[in-house]
Amino acid sequence: MVIASWNVNSIRARCEHVKTWLSTWNPDVLLLQELKAAEFPAELFKPLGYESAAVTQKSYNGVAILSRHPIDVVSTTLIGDERDSHARFLEAVVNDIRIVSIYLPNGNPIGSDRFVYKLAWMDRFHQQMQIWLRSEMPTLVGGDFNVIPEDIDCHKPASWMHDALFQPEPRARYRALIGLGYVDAFRFLHPGQGGYFTFWDYFRKAFEYNRGIRIDHFLLSPGLAERLESCEIDKGPRALDKPSDHTPILVQIRDSTETAR
Repeated sequence: MVIASWNVNSIRARCEHVKTWLSTWNPDVLLLQELKAAEFPAELFKPLGYESAAVTQKSYNGVAILSRHPIDVVSTTLIGDERDSHARFLEAVVNDIRIVSIYLPNGNPIGSDRFVYKLAWMDRFHQQMQIWLRSEMPTLVGGDFNVIPEDIDCHKPASWMHDALFQPEPRARYRALIGLGYVDAFRFLHPGQGGYFTFWDYFRKAFEYNRGIRIDHFLLSPGLAERLESCEIDKGPRALDKPSDHTPILVQIRDSTETAR
């Protein structure tokens, strides 16, 4: 089973890119973030064989799940704050796997209410991740985490020292998720390897010179991590005309009925 994640930075602006990518890669599931649309154009993906579920918000945020298999939506809101109206969370079950698409808050600038909200959101998310571990259902969380986990996950750490994505508080919270037992799929399969990024700024030829950061992640519950076959980043869409500033990341999960290699 192939599952991909992609922050498209506006589904309307990048719809054709997404359709072309789906036709090329044919993943079983695609998680999308930063839709920036009041409604998700589900009808555009049905001819390609994809059903969808989405949580939308006019002009901001928004997450979706596209799937070739039936989607059973479980929740569209993160626990812990009934007043939080941001469209950042979508939990569903696909092929007996809990699949979650998230768009974690950016948090900039540091010291602002946005940074406080980012940390509070991560604390709530930690609680949710703990709850999922108590379930027998395997869990995969994918999306834009807006966290640079380690120095190796950015081209030049000094350039990010004053950015919310690089601060010790969110990085510690990300490590705490790993401490619970979740596995960062890409880093697990590519230990110590630098230069692999999922985001490049639009300015100063950041993509051309590979001055990027790795902030789009897959976290897998322990049992599901045992079925992890591969995790790769596809830089192709970032090189297109009028691209998203993010690019897709993909994992391949071995079917539970297959014998472990």
